[in-house]
Amino acid sequence: MASTKASHLSLAVALFGCLSFIFGVIAENKKPPFGTPVPGKDVVICKFPTDPTVALGIVSIAALFISTLLGWLSVFFPYGGKSVPKDIMFRNTTLLVFFTVAVGVFVLGEGMMIWATITEALHRIHNVHQDLNYACPTAKTGLFGGAAFLALDTALFWLVCQMLTQNVRTDYFEEDDPKGEYGQVLATDYVPTATGHTA
Repeated sequence: MASTKASHLSLAVALFGCLSFIFGVIAENKKPPFGTPVPGKDVVICKFPTDPTVALGIVSIAALFISTLLGWLSVFFPYGGKSVPKDIMFRNTTLLVFFTVAVGVFVLGEGMMIWATITEALHRIHNVHQDLNYACPTAKTGLFGGAAFLALDTALFWLVCQMLTQNVRTDYFEEDDPKGEYGQVLATDYVPTATGHTA
């Protein structure tokens, strides 16, 4: 039952991380490089093509947040009704490092995606400019794509954290590893081979 919940959480983390990545990449590809400046009376009005960049950015932000929320939950979830104290869990240096990196990459990726989405939306909302030489730029190229790859990395780090959490739980509760001890060889697995000596 615990392994089923763990696998469900893993699939959910991976699914939302992949969705965030996919929507971020599509947003990067759909984003126009610039708008069309239309001269008016002492102003320039920027016309942008209709595209789903801002909507895709918002969906990517939401998917990454859900993936991280589930990743966080997968680390602290009381599988089988038994929870490991946080201070015990973070005594494992490897888990602590991956957990810290997962949170850091999430903050960076989510921040970059929010920045790109807000910038793109502001360009479209504030499209009248006094500068007659205004070139009608859009959000900086590469922000959506970079954030998308960070979203995918975040999901992968959360999956590693979940695997390390399972190792800590096994050690803490002294549960039997279904794969057996390292280096353990069962007598039935060993088949001696006859060696003949020639004179």
